[in-house]
Amino acid sequence: MIRVLIADDEPLMRAGIKAILGTADDIDLVAEAGDGREAVRIALERRVDVAVLDIRMPRLDGLAAARELKSVAPSVRVVMLTTFGEDDNIVRALSDGAAGFLLKDSAPEELLRAVRAVHAGEAYLSPMVTSRVVGMVAQVGQPRRQEAMRQVEGLTDREVEVLALLGLGMSNADVGQRLHMSEATVKTYVSRLLAKLGLTNRVQAALLARDAGLNPQP
Repeated sequence: MIRVLIADDEPLMRAGIKAILGTADDIDLVAEAGDGREAVRIALERRVDVAVLDIRMPRLDGLAAARELKSVAPSVRVVMLTTFGEDDNIVRALSDGAAGFLLKDSAPEELLRAVRAVHAGEAYLSPMVTSRVVGMVAQVGQPRRQEAMRQVEGLTDREVEVLALLGLGMSNADVGQRLHMSEATVKTYVSRLLAKLGLTNRVQAALLARDAGLNPQP
């Protein structure tokens, strides 16, 4: 069972999320919180696997809570919820270690996919968020592009191939099929890449790949 915490200062929103999660046999909602500070405390107490955090909350907002969880409970995977159009929050959330990012008007099944994906060590961005991220990356300035290219210089050819496919949002299974490797081997490559590049999760790796202009080989 995937042990999930939800944090949102709106009781009606929490009730809606609770109802969606309740339809899944493999997800156990173990706690709710009304602010980020409470969310961090409960996540530590209840051995939570995944925290679904609203960005805008009192006392400690979702972004700050994600940062704190990354520091004190790195095993907790974070899915961020927000309203449409807050591009700065997307970038900040991904930088702060969030592995999933959903808009509040996403379809219910997207929330379930996100929780399962981040629990499995994958990343999940809703399609609309992905399009925003791609748009932002397309506007990357030359200094940022050069820094990203410098970061990937020390990678092997195979590592670059894996990183480029992460930049397309592919899962481990998809990467393995494309490169004719087992899923376990891909997982090893991804872990090695994150360690080499000093990154927290595969979302950050995907953004770096796009910043560096990596294109998968046909």
